[in-house]
Amino acid sequence: MILSMLSNRRSTVLRAVLVGVALVVWLGIGSVGGMAQGKLSQVQTNDASAFLPSSAESTQAAEESKGFVDTETLPALVVLQPADGSDVTPEQLTAVQDWALAFPDEALPPGNEGTWSDYLVGEVAVVPSEDGEAVLVAYSLDGATADELLAEDEGVTESFVTALRASLESELGATATSAGELGLQAWVTGPAGFVADLVTAFGGIDGVLLLVALGAVLLILVLVYRSPFLPFVVIFTAVFALCLAGLVVYTLAANGTLVLNGQSQGILSILVVGASVDYALLLVARYREELAHVEHPAQAMGRALRACVEPIAASAGTVIAGVLCLLLSDLGSNRSLGPVAAIGIASALLGALTLLPALLLVFGKHSRILFWPRAPRPAAVVVAPETGHPHVDTTVEPDPADGTGLWPRLARFVGRKARPVWIITAVALGVGAAFLPTLNASGTNQVDIFLTDVDAVAGEEVLAEHFPAGSVQPAILIVDEADVDAVTAAAEGVDGVESVTPYTGAPAGAPAGDAPPLAVDGRVRLDVATTASADTQAAVDTVEDLRTAVHEVSPTAVVGGAAAETLDTNLASERDLRVIVPVVLLVIGVILMFLLRSVVAAALLLAANVLSFAAALGVSAIFFNHVFGFAGADPVVPLFAFVFLVALGVDYSIFLMTRVREESLKVGTRAGVVRGLAVTGGVITSAGVVLATTFAALGVIPLLFLAQIAFIVAFGVLLDTLVVRSLLVPALVHDLGRRTWWPSALSRHQEHGLHKVAPDLE
Repeated sequence: MILSMLSNRRSTVLRAVLVGVALVVWLGIGSVGGMAQGKLSQVQTNDASAFLPSSAESTQAAEESKGFVDTETLPALVVLQPADGSDVTPEQLTAVQDWALAFPDEALPPGNEGTWSDYLVGEVAVVPSEDGEAVLVAYSLDGATADELLAEDEGVTESFVTALRASLESELGATATSAGELGLQAWVTGPAGFVADLVTAFGGIDGVLLLVALGAVLLILVLVYRSPFLPFVVIFTAVFALCLAGLVVYTLAANGTLVLNGQSQGILSILVVGASVDYALLLVARYREELAHVEHPAQAMGRALRACVEPIAASAGTVIAGVLCLLLSDLGSNRSLGPVAAIGIASALLGALTLLPALLLVFGKHSRILFWPRAPRPAAVVVAPETGHPHVDTTVEPDPADGTGLWPRLARFVGRKARPVWIITAVALGVGAAFLPTLNASGTNQVDIFLTDVDAVAGEEVLAEHFPAGSVQPAILIVDEADVDAVTAAAEGVDGVESVTPYTGAPAGAPAGDAPPLAVDGRVRLDVATTASADTQAAVDTVEDLRTAVHEVSPTAVVGGAAAETLDTNLASERDLRVIVPVVLLVIGVILMFLLRSVVAAALLLAANVLSFAAALGVSAIFFNHVFGFAGADPVVPLFAFVFLVALGVDYSIFLMTRVREESLKVGTRAGVVRGLAVTGGVITSAGVVLATTFAALGVIPLLFLAQIAFIVAFGVLLDTLVVRSLLVPALVHDLGRRTWWPSALSRHQEHGLHKVAPDLE
């Protein structure tokens, strides 16, 4: 007895030390990682051209174009027009010219030395429109310095656009919504304007998005646990896991090891919070279950961890493997999301398996207080006759499928009506999937990516009314000197081409006269102005036709420019969809086979989740086209939706099927299905609702891409949770019976009610 007491004391001390070490380590991670998380926006790269592969034609054109200009520029365009719709008066034009020429001499924001002229190249161009109703002021930011950070960690581009808008209002009284004494309205647009407004939209990722997600999750957890303490334990786990992910991602991005952009940062936050809470829900549910069977919380936690490590690790491994398949992408933006998301999931896994147990055991033998006012207690305590000491009677273990709650009743219903249930649900999912072809994912205009009114979009519309839209960012042709005439003729014959002008090297705004085209290494640059603005899908279609026409007469010619970059991005996204989807299915299928020791079960789960994905995308197409009125979607949307939905959707089936297999080893497959669904139904549904809510929070960022991903993934996760995992999968497994586990030994064991199967079936 003395030895037993000493052993118990040593175990207690060891547990206390482990809990203390875990808490201290995570507090250190939180203190450093919290600051890193707040600085992630400083290491973002949001330039679409930087993500294109070197083999893309627009990339090749951009490389050759560097030989024709000393400095790459980023245009910032100010368009002004009289608020009453009249012609621009001489007085208004003079005031605009005076302001435009004086603005570069304005001081940089406080904390910086110099003036804006330090970041500008070339002359300021002030151009009245041919119809006399507007004035265009064009500034050219030095492309090499456009991404630099000024004081207060704000980039040059967004600072410059902010200063332009402030100066227009203070000096001319001109804004997008009002006109001052001069009677002029003004907008800042062009590439620089769009970059600034995009940065502003992504600015909500650091604060608003995270607060909305955590607030919604906290509310759900309060409803799930009905405890004032437990929800905060889970939230703290998610927050500290996010700090760890932020620390790792910031370090790698700052060192140039990986590329982080705005969409990756937003998805990282959502993924870490959603996954952390999902894993926490599963572990806490099993811990609560074990607390009803053993007396000491540490013993209950040990049993819970042994039961949950495999499904949680398999779930995390599945998602990590799925997102890492994005490394096969041709686009740097997609490739960067793979490791960023994998780091997030790994951080969530570490938090759930180390920090969460430590927090749940922080009060030692009194740790049940965290579940107050519904703290679980052992079902039966008996006195051992040989020692006289009380202990928990573990033989008292009621069948969870005999309960009267929602999930036991549903589990029994699925068991009784298995075949009709899976047939009806499969048909319903098939109907949703039938609308998949109506999803328009061929690309969108740049003005459509914002879901709120922004200055750059409004200014683009005004610009297109009064100026040649395609001349701002012309398509660029780099051709052999000998092919200039033939290429020019072919380009001029393409519908949507406004003009073709040889580049002579003359300064902006200076007359070219009869100067010959500038030749560099036997190559000539031609600027092709399109009828449509370069940031529209119409311009992209024109460039696609332009490439076909030009390549017929000059196979060595390359076509670049903003519209060409968009075209190459779309082509790369379509290629990624064809390549990555089969790889993701193969990788996840292999993981499921090893986890469940079954080929049939793996194929069943994979098929069910692919059908669920197709249905989610089909229903989303209906909402996008007829409810939300979206103009379309980028080709990358279906790819991201597939990777997240299939990987995350399989999670819930893994949680279910690992428990079904555990119960099947005791009572047979069909009874095991009923038990597994009854006991996991509540926690998995809660996890699905949490994950759907966190992804839905992406909708607070007013960008089309994130809103579409938010809807598809949130709806798809709910579909997986409420239909696939609750009805389709358990009904199919029940109908197949022991054949589900082929070729493992469990598939050869006869079903026999509630009798325990042989131990050699493990």
